[in-house]
Amino acid sequence: MRLYTAVVASSFRRYATYRAATAAGVFTNTVFGFIVAYTYIALWDQRPHLGGYDLAQAMTFVWLGQALLAASALMGGGFQEEFQERIRSGDVAVDLYRPVDLQLWWLAGDVGRAIFQLLGRGIVPMIFGALVFDLALPASPLTWLCFLLAVALGILVSFALRYLVALTAFWLLDGAGANMISVVLSLFFSGMILPLNVFPGALGETANALPWAAILQVPADVLLGEHQGAGLVGAFAFQVGWAIALLAAGRLLQSAATRKVVVQGG
Repeated sequence: MRLYTAVVASSFRRYATYRAATAAGVFTNTVFGFIVAYTYIALWDQRPHLGGYDLAQAMTFVWLGQALLAASALMGGGFQEEFQERIRSGDVAVDLYRPVDLQLWWLAGDVGRAIFQLLGRGIVPMIFGALVFDLALPASPLTWLCFLLAVALGILVSFALRYLVALTAFWLLDGAGANMISVVLSLFFSGMILPLNVFPGALGETANALPWAAILQVPADVLLGEHQGAGLVGAFAFQVGWAIALLAAGRLLQSAATRKVVVQGG
C-alpha cells in the first residue's frame, strides 16, 4: 500500500511541474465556462425549469463541469496515451514483470493526476463562476463532503472506463480511434454537453443508467441537493456498482491481453 501511495504522490508532483500548462488550462476552462454559461442563460430564458433545474442550478452545473473536466479526464488524457504507447512499443512487457499490480499501478498514478487537476484547474474556474453568476452552492459542510465522495467515485469510474479503452491497444496497436470514440461518449453521456436530466424519454433514462453519468451528473446532483436520504445512498451505490463492474472487466481484459502478449513472445 505504501508503494501505491508513493506513486500517487509522485504523479501529483509530476503534474505540478507543468505550471504553464496548468495556467493555460485554467484560462481555457474559465473562457469556455463563460461561453457555455451564456448559452445556458439563453436556453433557460426560454425554458426556465428545463430538466428540473432553475437558472442558478444550471449555472452551477456549468462551472462544476469546467472544474471537473480535467480531474475526471472527460476529454481523455492522463495515463491513457502513455499506457497505449508502452503497449505499442512493447515496454509493457517490463511493466508486467514488475512485482506490482498493473491496474493498481496506473490507478495510483491517475489518482495523483486527478488530485492535482482538481486543485490546480478546478478551483479557480469555480471561483470565477461564483463571482460573476448566481450559483446554487450548498451551505452544509455535510453536503460538500458527500460531493467530494461522489467526485472521488466518479474519478474511479472514469479511470475504469479509460483503462478498458487503453487495453484495446493490445489488439488495435493504435488506440487513437478508440480514444476519440471514448471522448465523444464521455462528453455526451456524462452531462458535459447538457445535463442528462434535459434528455427526453428513453434517451434520458438510458443516459442516466450508463456509467458516464457517474462521472459528472451524479456529483453535480449531489452538490445541488437533488439526492437526499435513500436517494443519496442510491446515487453512491450506482457509482460503486459501476466502478466494481468496470474494474472487474478491466481485470478480465488485462488477463486476456497478457496471455496474448505471452503467445506473441512480448
